[in-house]
Amino acid sequence: MLKMMTFFQGLSGHQPVRDTLDFPRSPQKLPSTSEAESEASMSVASSEDLAPPLEAGTALYREEEKTAKKKKEKKKKSKGLANVFCVFTKGKKKKGQLSSAEPEGAARSRQGLDGPPPTVEELKAALERGQLEAAPPLLALERELAAVAAAGGASEEELVRRQSKVEALYDLLRDQVLGVLRRPLEVAPERLRQALAVVSEQESEDRQAAAAAAEPGTSGLAVTRPRRWLQLWRRGVAEAAEERMGQRPAAGPEVPESVFLHLGRTMKEDLEAVVERLKPLFPAEFGVVAAYAESYHQHFAAHLAAMAQFELCERDTYMLLVWVQNLYPNDIINSPKLAGELQGVGLGSLLPPRQIRLLEATFLSNEAANVRELMDRALELEAQHWAEDVPPQRLDGHCHSELAIDIIQIISQAQAKAESITLDLGSQIKQVLLAELPAFLRSYQRAFNEFLERGKQLRNYRANVIANINNCLSFRMSMEQKWQVPQDTLSLLLGPLGELKSHGFDTLLQNLREDLKPLFKRFTHTRWAAAMETVEKIITTVDMRLPEFSELQDCFREELMEAVHLHLVKEYIIQLSKRRLVLKTAEQQQQLAGHILANADTIQHFCTKHGSPATWLQPALPTLAEIIRLQDPSAIKIEVATYATCYPDFSKGHLSAILAIKGNLSNSELKSIRSILDVSTGAQEPSRSLFSLIKVLTQSIFCHAWPLCPGPSIQPNMTHLQKPSRSKLEGWP
Repeated sequence: MLKMMTFFQGLSGHQPVRDTLDFPRSPQKLPSTSEAESEASMSVASSEDLAPPLEAGTALYREEEKTAKKKKEKKKKSKGLANVFCVFTKGKKKKGQLSSAEPEGAARSRQGLDGPPPTVEELKAALERGQLEAAPPLLALERELAAVAAAGGASEEELVRRQSKVEALYDLLRDQVLGVLRRPLEVAPERLRQALAVVSEQESEDRQAAAAAAEPGTSGLAVTRPRRWLQLWRRGVAEAAEERMGQRPAAGPEVPESVFLHLGRTMKEDLEAVVERLKPLFPAEFGVVAAYAESYHQHFAAHLAAMAQFELCERDTYMLLVWVQNLYPNDIINSPKLAGELQGVGLGSLLPPRQIRLLEATFLSNEAANVRELMDRALELEAQHWAEDVPPQRLDGHCHSELAIDIIQIISQAQAKAESITLDLGSQIKQVLLAELPAFLRSYQRAFNEFLERGKQLRNYRANVIANINNCLSFRMSMEQKWQVPQDTLSLLLGPLGELKSHGFDTLLQNLREDLKPLFKRFTHTRWAAAMETVEKIITTVDMRLPEFSELQDCFREELMEAVHLHLVKEYIIQLSKRRLVLKTAEQQQQLAGHILANADTIQHFCTKHGSPATWLQPALPTLAEIIRLQDPSAIKIEVATYATCYPDFSKGHLSAILAIKGNLSNSELKSIRSILDVSTGAQEPSRSLFSLIKVLTQSIFCHAWPLCPGPSIQPNMTHLQKPSRSKLEGWP
């Protein structure tokens, strides 16, 4: 369709004007306005004589001059067009009457005006030869007859006989004039002006007759005016437009595309020819541009209205809309050569608004179904590649899948198709397509989850997981930038993608988590003074696994590093809370706090160095170390309140697990510190989860004492553990 539009836009001006407005050479005779007996009184000339082609018309005038010279030399009576007005004088032309320096046409005109009035037979002979100069004498004859009738100088029978002859002559003149106007581009400009002048003169006479008819008195003649030749001309324009638009392309199948193209091209080229060649010649009262434009528009609209009554296929529905809403108003009516001329004509739409709305609704429904089918087919093909262990493409060092590009292209093409009709329809289909997208993304998520479960033994398993995580970036960028999805809708759309990415990260990190599990357990079997060595081994293990994630997009590699960062902090807190150390001296508590700070710095430095953006995790371990170090309950309460602001999911259960380490606090002090979490800090639900991923012990567990330094033995203290709420226990195990 886009190719067709381009072709149509380039058509104007490429065809010779000779082919434009190519009306038939034998025009249909228009109905007469005279009485029946007048029709039978005189014969009518053939249509070929009344409407000669352009070449014949031009040659005719040249032949007249040659004939006049030859006949002057031979001194014979002229039998051609030059002799018509000699007949009007009822006498033979004398030698030397026509000056050799005087044009023959001017002499004819002067003789016709200065000589005696021509007879009916002479006027008939002139009109049969196409002499439009006979119009003024015929009008004079009509007026003379009206004067005789008004004076009562003739019998009724004589008046009827003479009027019948006058009307028969008018029939000849009308056919000659309208024949010329029916093919206006194929006659010489001077002859066209003559025909237009005759019509204008008849219109003026119609107005005078209408004014005279209002006065009392009768003339005894049949009423023959108004003749309405201007109206007959407009009817001829409508017939010519129907004939031009009704032609079909000479070659190729008659499909809607070719028919619409023919109608649009014909209308545009013909109206441009009217504006450029006819408007300068036609009097303003004809409204020639409006007459042709309205006739072509009516035929175009009738054709489309008839087509719209049938049950249309998808392509035909689209073709109708794109012509009615776009090509016709923009490329034809508002084209550079026609816009100024048609601005005041008010052609309107090719179809009524109600019909257009029905077609638009059908179009939107069709496109939504097509988009669903295409997206499902693309996902099915992608899942087949996963199952067949087809490796993903590599693009700029990243694993790449075509699925996101295919889906984006399907949606973009559907929106562009709607926008090729109108921008408003493009906005409407955008909402329809965005309603289809969540269902597809959920299907995508389900298919990906099945692949994660069933494809673990495939060689390209991890590469395809990375490729699908990278897909999420293309989807998100299109939604945020190209489609400009509203925020509420964006959250709905990004939900399945977030789940897909999260499950993909879990899969990629599974091996790393398995490697780290025995290392974190060392915290329970060694002194905390040796925790630095354990942390360094943990960091080394993570560092060895990082190259496995190099084919992720940069943004996702950062997100995955943030997930690693979170995992390290979370597991450290779990180990810190799991075994309840009871440190009864401030010195012991300060030593433990120092170890925690050193470990926290090592973890933070490593993760930040490798791209983790998780600055929100930075205070997680240092603040816990500060709570353990502080001895003043009031200072501890301030630190706890600040901590709860940073991590709204920090519960009393988590606080109790940390405070259990401080064996020098009384029960009242512990209760007072925990009560600070009863005060609302105004914090909302956490945007990032940390402590909601950590389950605290809900029953007394007696643990081994871990001596940090020489001093009193450390005894388990479980008296302050409280059972946290169920919601706080949910998360990763």
